[in-house]
Amino acid sequence: MYLHLGNNYVVRQSDIIGIFDLDNTTISKHTRNLLSQAEKEGRVVTVSTDLPKSFVVCGDGTVYLCQLSPSALAGRAEQGTGT
Repeated sequence: MYLHLGNNYVVRQSDIIGIFDLDNTTISKHTRNLLSQAEKEGRVVTVSTDLPKSFVVCGDGTVYLCQLSPSALAGRAEQGTGT
């Protein structure tokens, strides 16, 4: 199955390590370091020009910044529709 992240970006659900709320998780120094390192290595993909609400970490190290809320993405994944 695939998960639609918005703006024609899709990822395999089996590749997803986690879906995280950007506001709540960036309080942690470890999360900020992860995002900073991914940015330096060119592994961050911005899905939309809108303010991101969540980020999705995949097994290959890619981080997708998404305008959708984590609950919306999780709901799509649980439904199995991906849209």
